[in-house]
Amino acid sequence: MNEPKEDQPLYIYEYDYSLPDERIAKFPLPRRDSSKLLVYRDKIITESNFSNIAEFLPQNSLLVYNNTRVIHARLVFFKETGARIEVFCLEPLTPSDYAQSLGATTECVWKCMVGNLKKWKEGILSKAIEIDGKTGTFNAQLLETEGNTHKIHFSWNNVDIHFADILEKTGELPIPPYLHRKTEESDLTTYQTVYSKIKGSVAAPTAGLHFTPEVFESLQSKNIETEELTLHVGAGTFQPVKAQNIAEHQMHTEVISVQRSTIEHLQHKVGNIIAVGTTSVRTLESLYYIGKNLAIVLSHDTNKNSCLHVSQWAPYEIQQELTAFDALQNILNYLDKNNLTTLHADTQILIKPGYQFRVINGMITNFHQPKSTLLLLVSAFVNGNWKEIYDYAMSNNFRFLSYGDSSLLMR
Repeated sequence: MNEPKEDQPLYIYEYDYSLPDERIAKFPLPRRDSSKLLVYRDKIITESNFSNIAEFLPQNSLLVYNNTRVIHARLVFFKETGARIEVFCLEPLTPSDYAQSLGATTECVWKCMVGNLKKWKEGILSKAIEIDGKTGTFNAQLLETEGNTHKIHFSWNNVDIHFADILEKTGELPIPPYLHRKTEESDLTTYQTVYSKIKGSVAAPTAGLHFTPEVFESLQSKNIETEELTLHVGAGTFQPVKAQNIAEHQMHTEVISVQRSTIEHLQHKVGNIIAVGTTSVRTLESLYYIGKNLAIVLSHDTNKNSCLHVSQWAPYEIQQELTAFDALQNILNYLDKNNLTTLHADTQILIKPGYQFRVINGMITNFHQPKSTLLLLVSAFVNGNWKEIYDYAMSNNFRFLSYGDSSLLMR
């Protein structure tokens, strides 16, 4: 793993704070947009309600949100002995494309985590399924193990049933583990954004949970434009940083998808782009480095696949400077050259203090776990002033984490 080129090590204990369990929102408020909103601008903190967010956004802003939809990724099987086995689907392997794998009609292979693995050393797990009057047998076979994840082969004997149907009807929506409760019926609605549509995430882009049709109407009345992109959130978002030195932390990889029309819109709005959530931040900032990579492809016709991946340390390597406008233009040129209307790529980007933001000028985000990469990202954006923001939130009864309150951070 290539480590960042920096003189001073960055230690995760510097990004710790006390988060009592009672400050973690176990359920959302009855109305999504009634949550509190902390506004940080020019090092000044104020507060309001999320329903008023349009009042705090510059009139020429472009708001960019993540339209991913959380899948019912947790599958439960029972062995003949009665042992309960939980299989948590993380990402598709064969086929590797989310849409193709979710649309599979007989079999697919996914990277998964397995609960109670010691009870499932070998053999095939099976259960009867009935979906919209269609019946069949659904099987899971453990192929191989890599670290704490496992390659699982799923198969079923009814071609009229898609894998997405099996997940939707027999799987469980995976709410964050720090809520310390089981998924309830209400979570099926409240743990999805009102604009979610592209299935693939195992966790919600939670900054978007506050939006309502009424909020979008208020944005429209102020002539604030919106765009959407897709980043499928992986389970890595819940993994704490275990390495003391950030240089030793391995970031997870997530798949991103952005329409050509969106990239063109971004290009014309450089300097006025507000990201909804850290997943949108990661996607938008990754576009800059993809654009830099593609400059090589466009001029030398080299391997394009490596250019569509952003490594976690790419932002910290010494590279020739490029404007955000030109980086986005490189992507547009690449798409046009290959007759593509959508950019498909993946990112492992790690945004930490010292990072230079290239695309976004503001972000909407919730309050994150101590010692997390998300808190590192927030710290990077507010130039290290995260403690002041979080102390204010803690002292003024803000609710924390996925179902908690929100913040608008502006430069």
